[in-house]
Amino acid sequence: MFKKKQLLITGGTGTFGNAVLDRFLNTDIGEIRIFSRDEKKQDDMRKRYSNDNLRFYIGDVRNESSLRDAMKGVDFVFHAAALKQVPSCEFFPLEALRTNAIGTENVLNAAIAASVSRVIVLSTDKAVYPINAMGISKAMMEKLAVAKSRVAVPLTTICVTRYGNVMASRGSVIPLFLRQIQQGNAITVTDPAMSRFMMTIEDAVDLVLYAFEHGDPGDIFVQKAPSSTIEVLAAALHSLVGQSAPLSIIGTRHGEKLYETLLTREEMAVAEDREGYYRVPADNRDLNYGKFFTEGEGSLSSVEDYNSHNVPLLDVEGMKALLLKLDCVQKALRGEMVEI
Repeated sequence: MFKKKQLLITGGTGTFGNAVLDRFLNTDIGEIRIFSRDEKKQDDMRKRYSNDNLRFYIGDVRNESSLRDAMKGVDFVFHAAALKQVPSCEFFPLEALRTNAIGTENVLNAAIAASVSRVIVLSTDKAVYPINAMGISKAMMEKLAVAKSRVAVPLTTICVTRYGNVMASRGSVIPLFLRQIQQGNAITVTDPAMSRFMMTIEDAVDLVLYAFEHGDPGDIFVQKAPSSTIEVLAAALHSLVGQSAPLSIIGTRHGEKLYETLLTREEMAVAEDREGYYRVPADNRDLNYGKFFTEGEGSLSSVEDYNSHNVPLLDVEGMKALLLKLDCVQKALRGEMVEI
């Protein structure tokens, strides 16, 4: 699918962009373009990969004109640029709106103008039943992508992927917990009962590639994922590293939920189960809810949403097996200090 093709990744200096480069850069792909506003991170990546098939573009998704040159000749776009930290978005909600929603509109307009073939927009579980500014801005991003998908066909196909906590991604708690354990400090836990979906960055890339290959305009794709409480996560890290550290309960941060939801009840009623994934087609109002009811379920109230509290929760051993896939955990096991 990617042979001799041009791929653009917005926000490409982040965890997701690096994972895509690790997966694809030395294949037969034509060119990968990294679009971001951070020249230092771009320079670090340029030196790290040192590959002629890698190109860098300085710009900001808030500025549509800066996207035009980057989009020329591009076949596919993975749109990962976003403000992702819940507390910072709570304090600066307009900035979240400008980047996550208006920025996405700019990316989609530029992609359609450049006749890009497929665009995958990366979303989050926080867009479902949103209670914080980050989730609200991402929910609006999804609405913009689905709406734009209707007018972009047949030249451009736009799909959405929605996923939960990407383990050890930039700003996540696992590197922080590891560093606190290594330094002999207390682990700062917001709420031990808080649960989150757990995905590796490789899972996140797989989800985007699945949507890329199978998506129709306006589709939303979710990968089925295990879940864990923060208490179990901390216990698993203790057990792996072999150092004990007390828990310091600091309370829920601004805008945080007790648990996250990947699919609403209404979406679950029409979602197509594809083994490891769910596909939610666009325009649910056009789907036959009556067919669902006549199959014996009775009413929409009998459907559950898909959240991190009602899926099977990992125990400590299960969480340890998942953690061992992470580079930062392997680094800690070698006695190296983990970066946060």
